[in-house]
Amino acid sequence: MKYIEVKIVTTIFNLEQVEIKLLDMGIAEYIINDPRDIEDYLKKKQSYDWDFISDEVMAQKDKEPELIIYFNSTEDSKEKLDLVKKEFRNMSVTIRDDKDWKDKWKEYFVPINITDKLVIKPSWCDYDVKDGEVVLEIDPGMAFGTGTHETTSMSIKLLEKYIEGGMDVLDVGTGTGILAIAAKLLGAENVLGVDIDPEAITAAKENSELNKLDIEIKEADLTKGVEFKADIIVANLVAGLNVSLALDASNHLKDGGIYISSGILIEQEENVIRAIEDKGFDKIEVLEDGIWCAIVVRKKK
Repeated sequence: MKYIEVKIVTTIFNLEQVEIKLLDMGIAEYIINDPRDIEDYLKKKQSYDWDFISDEVMAQKDKEPELIIYFNSTEDSKEKLDLVKKEFRNMSVTIRDDKDWKDKWKEYFVPINITDKLVIKPSWCDYDVKDGEVVLEIDPGMAFGTGTHETTSMSIKLLEKYIEGGMDVLDVGTGTGILAIAAKLLGAENVLGVDIDPEAITAAKENSELNKLDIEIKEADLTKGVEFKADIIVANLVAGLNVSLALDASNHLKDGGIYISSGILIEQEENVIRAIEDKGFDKIEVLEDGIWCAIVVRKKK
């Protein structure tokens, strides 16, 4: 099978606008090579116990940011590729065989501290764990994100803030299972991750086993057919789905339970808050990172 690799070169100032345009096209999975990230990694290299940094990595810090998208041969992918070609001029398209690129995406994924406590580590990397840290090991595969996107990192930070030992957590749209796994590592007692995508179910189960954790993973369309009462529901989706989920979230939350919704553009923040509050919630707080926000609400008693 052949895949199409698209690289869009932009500037630090225009990076967020490129992301917004991709989202408008229905493209939410991409890799960002930002020279600022390389500089951060170099500053923290002692944490990763590196004794060698390649010339290729060093060269990245002097380049302009680029976004990398991988398309397969489906009709939907072809339509999205056409949209990208029409929208962006400074871009390149490369046809790759599966055997040539199936592990290439791993080059862009290194261990990263999401919080002072929780570290996300790819399964193929070594990491020197420091006192007080918990490590979430993940093998996302080609079809899913690595879990370091702003929407995911904000969700993890909020889970760390609100989880208390013994709580029950429901992760809606679990994907690789990263938020479900994080919830368990951060002290949740019972954790259920649900997703409509069979490939996501497989990935989430494999990552749960990789971390040697007992987490239930179930195929479901949002919360349809799910019988689970949670102290916290976390959903890293998109604005419309987060609003649609709010009423069902209320039914699946214990009194006073918390609903964390992420994957929301800052420009959508106020409308989403109003819509969720109308479903019987009170706003607690909002986190913002780049163009994204995560909203925390509490079910009214």
